Amino acid sequence: MVQTIKASDLTLHEVKTKFGLIETQDESFFPEWQENLPKLTESEKQALDQIKRNFLYLSEYPMTEEVVKLVVLSPLLSMAGFYSPPFRIRAEVPIQIALEDEGELVRGRIDVLVLQEKLWVLVIESKEAGFSLNNGIPQALAYMLATPTPERPTYGFITNGSEFIFVKLVIQATPIYALSDLLTLRRRNNELYPVLSTLKKLSDLIK
Repeated sequence: MVQTIKASDLTLHEVKTKFGLIETQDESFFPEWQENLPKLTESEKQALDQIKRNFLYLSEYPMTEEVVKLVVLSPLLSMAGFYSPPFRIRAEVPIQIALEDEGELVRGRIDVLVLQEKLWVLVIESKEAGFSLNNGIPQALAYMLATPTPERPTYGFITNGSEFIFVKLVIQATPIYALSDLLTLRRRNNELYPVLSTLKKLSDLIK
C-alpha cells in the first residue's frame, strides 16, 4: 500500500535521505546569486525602499502568507520581469513524486511557479511572517525535484517577507544543491537590492 506524505511535513534530513540529495559548499556551484549581478536604477531602489517600509510597518501586526505575497513577493517578481514574455506564472501548482523503493508518494502544492515553456525557472515558497525559512528549504527542494527538465538547473526562492534564500538544484546521478546566504530586511542596508538583482540575473539567464 502506497503511503502519502505531505512535502510540507518533510525535514531536511528526510529529503536528503529519501532523494539522495547532497548539499555542496563549493562557491563555484552557485555563482548566480553573487557574480555579475545587474545594477539597479535609482527608481528601482526607491521602489524597494518603499516595499521595505511597507513590510516593516505591517509586520507589527499579524501577517498571513497572502499578505506577504501581496506586499513583498508580487512586486519583486514584477520588477524582475517575470510577469512579462517569455515567462508565465502559475499558483498553487500540485506536484507528486513517487518513491517506488519505499512505497511512498510525496505530494504538495507549489505556492508560485515561474515557467518558460516547459522549463521551471523558479519554484517559490512564500510563508507567513515569522515562519522560519529553515522549515521551507526541504519543502522547496522536494518540489524542485519534480522539475520536468532535470537536465537543466532549477532555482528556488524562499521568503517569509523579511528573509530570503535562493536555492540551486542540479539533478545528476546524485542530485546536488546549494543555498545562498540568508538575506534579511532586519539589517540597516536594504537587502532587497541583492534579492532583486539576483531575480533579474536568473530572468536574464533563461531568456
